[in-house]
Amino acid sequence: MCFHYEPIIGISSRFVCHIGQIEMSKLSRREFLESAVALGATLAWSAGSAKSGAIDWRERRDLYPEGVASGDPQSTSVLLWTRRPFPGAAAGRLVVEVALDAGFTKVVSRTTVRVLAKSDWTCRVLAAGLKPRTEYWYRFADSDGNGSRIGRTLTGPDERDPRPVRFAFVSCQSVNEGAQNAYRRMIFEDERHDPAERLDFILHLGDFIYEIVEYPAELKTRYDRTIVDIGEIPDGRKVLDFHVPTTVDGYRFVYRAYLHDPDIQDARARFPFVGMWDNHEFSWQGWQSNVKYEGKVEPAQAIKVAANQAWFEYIPARIRKVSGPSLEAFDPPHVVTAPVPAVDAEGLGMEPNNLVAINSLIAYRKLKFGPHVELIITDMRSFRMEDAIDRPEASALVSNEFPDFYPQEAMEILDAGREFDGGHPPPTIRVGDVSVENFRRSGAPYTILGKTQKHWFKDALRTSTATWKIWAATVGTLDWRADPQNLPDGMTRRWPGAGYAGFGGGDFSSAYCERAEIYDLIRQQGITGFATVAGDRHSFWAGYAAKGLPPQAFDPVGIAFVTGSISAAGLVEAVEHSFPADHPLRPLYLADRAGHQGPEATINLTLHRGVRSAIEYATSGDIDAARAKTNPDLSPHLEFIDMGGHGYSVVTATRDEFRTEFVCIPRPVQRATTPDGGPLRYRVVHSAKLWKSHERPTLVRQVLEGDVRLSI
Repeated sequence: MCFHYEPIIGISSRFVCHIGQIEMSKLSRREFLESAVALGATLAWSAGSAKSGAIDWRERRDLYPEGVASGDPQSTSVLLWTRRPFPGAAAGRLVVEVALDAGFTKVVSRTTVRVLAKSDWTCRVLAAGLKPRTEYWYRFADSDGNGSRIGRTLTGPDERDPRPVRFAFVSCQSVNEGAQNAYRRMIFEDERHDPAERLDFILHLGDFIYEIVEYPAELKTRYDRTIVDIGEIPDGRKVLDFHVPTTVDGYRFVYRAYLHDPDIQDARARFPFVGMWDNHEFSWQGWQSNVKYEGKVEPAQAIKVAANQAWFEYIPARIRKVSGPSLEAFDPPHVVTAPVPAVDAEGLGMEPNNLVAINSLIAYRKLKFGPHVELIITDMRSFRMEDAIDRPEASALVSNEFPDFYPQEAMEILDAGREFDGGHPPPTIRVGDVSVENFRRSGAPYTILGKTQKHWFKDALRTSTATWKIWAATVGTLDWRADPQNLPDGMTRRWPGAGYAGFGGGDFSSAYCERAEIYDLIRQQGITGFATVAGDRHSFWAGYAAKGLPPQAFDPVGIAFVTGSISAAGLVEAVEHSFPADHPLRPLYLADRAGHQGPEATINLTLHRGVRSAIEYATSGDIDAARAKTNPDLSPHLEFIDMGGHGYSVVTATRDEFRTEFVCIPRPVQRATTPDGGPLRYRVVHSAKLWKSHERPTLVRQVLEGDVRLSI
């Protein structure tokens, strides 16, 4: 997320359509082989019997500088990964062993895999025929016994296992600007938990890398952060203070730099990851195969394919590449970078190279974990429309007098397009004295998912038999809005909008029509146990999934959470360093009170309780007085919000309860020096009992440690 403050051939359709969506324990070895081909992976089959390791293995981490990883665990299989260069050669061979113990005296699987220079020496191995819900250890070695570090992984529960499923969800890690202390804390706590309470996997909701790289020689610091030297991107392009990749080698370079971070590498070696990209794995302000730099939209089909290729090579996941059946290479499709002059009725660019680029890797998928959890993972960047609020035509709708406040009525008009007001959109959008042509008047309602993926997603919700249908969303779904219509007279000029203000577009806070379509389906079908876990916002949120807020009907159909960033800077940090000290609306964002170390984040109160609450706290410092001035109609969907939070979140899902724990760390501007990753700011739990069909869910909050008075 970026803020306005910063400038298979021969594979049956069964496997093509359902990779990672079928109960893997029902597959035979032959079917696993077909599945591995569809995934672009080598099959390593477990015969079941355990033997002593046969590799004359000695650890040489220097030869495997990016470590090891595992991904997308299912009940009897998991993907394994490493990178081992063989300089001067076109290919090399490795042996991979999977064992029941870290000493490899009980090896259950051994196979040989090729690594290729054209795949940047990465390899993907589908370890299959394994036991459900079992801890395994794996390692790679070359013909001389030079071995990778040892990795640990876990298989998922089978479809009858009623035990709780426990996973962390994370997003937004910036090695260039921060420290990954959250992973160190996560590992520290997991190692000390009882085995039954350890994490089953980590769900990474995007921005695994930041393609925008700063060079210390050009920029020493940003905010209070020292720029970390991760090297210079080959064939990079400079945009503002950043350098961005333009080729697959550039993206590969950034992934390697990130995997050299010891905390990221250690986390990948301990936990299986379930991954999905967000925007920074391709382009900061990109959508489909377009990039946008300094306000100018450019076609970038070749860059989109390069980004997809690097993601495929470095993130082990049960995803489908469409360019060929090779087990060892992405085989990128040929595309030409060309203008995308026309879009279809759903906003999809119909230029052939655009269609090839965005479909070169299909990553949306379902993963089932026992009877109680199904992850429904969506791609929220590859098929979306251009965000209307970011178009130049909409710039007049916001002013410096009301920074980042967009009139909600204007956002709703732009979102609905030709469907607004029952098919009668206005020709112009008027906000106060400003009148803007309704350039979306003939367009379809805004979509983030795109027509094909949305149909798949709705079908996944309808057909899921899991207790908890968990939408793994890379962008937030909870509304964030303010009530500037309630500003005291004389504080600034009168708010020109008709009522509430949103905070711009880019996620489901302003995709009103598409979100309503999904939530209406949930309501109509009587779907229960619907929960959303999301990233991107660099902040912690807990609340209710509802298509509308007052003055519309408020009718929640589920629960929703957003996790703070691992390390990337958030909105509070941005406004601390950029919001003018003399701006009349500064109290809505920050409270500057004598005797307090640094400004306090009143933006939490603005979004949760209203402008009068934030102003009261900024003036008096009295949280009770501030809460007494809450606007109850502003955010009945919110139970918790911390716009300055970093860390991770942990879900524990059982037969009758969904529990989310926010683990918040101090701002990670420096690497922690202690094994626990440093202190905590707070630990807060929100839990909900499974509700019946057509009932409203209820969240119960428990503050386990820390001060969260501005967040609740």
